Amino acid sequence: MADDTDFLPGDGPSSGISVSLTAGTLQAIRDRVGKRGVSAYLERAAQRQIELDKLDELIADFDRVNGPADPEAVAAKRAKLTGRSPEAGAAA
Repeated sequence: MADDTDFLPGDGPSSGISVSLTAGTLQAIRDRVGKRGVSAYLERAAQRQIELDKLDELIADFDRVNGPADPEAVAAKRAKLTGRSPEAGAAA
């Protein structure tokens, strides 16, 4: 395998690494997925974190170009999506 090959998150061959976790975090993961599901669980968690990081970057870029979103408009959209009142969305 060439080291210069670019893969998207979730693509490409698996590669073993060493990861240190606190005992409590590891136990919580094992309680959810068992000993044999830890790697898959961490893979999915890493992919979700990458997606969140990219979303944060996208929002920051949007804010730089357009200015920050109007909090009242955000609350109204959140209320529409969640079915809650705008006041409840603002508190969250």
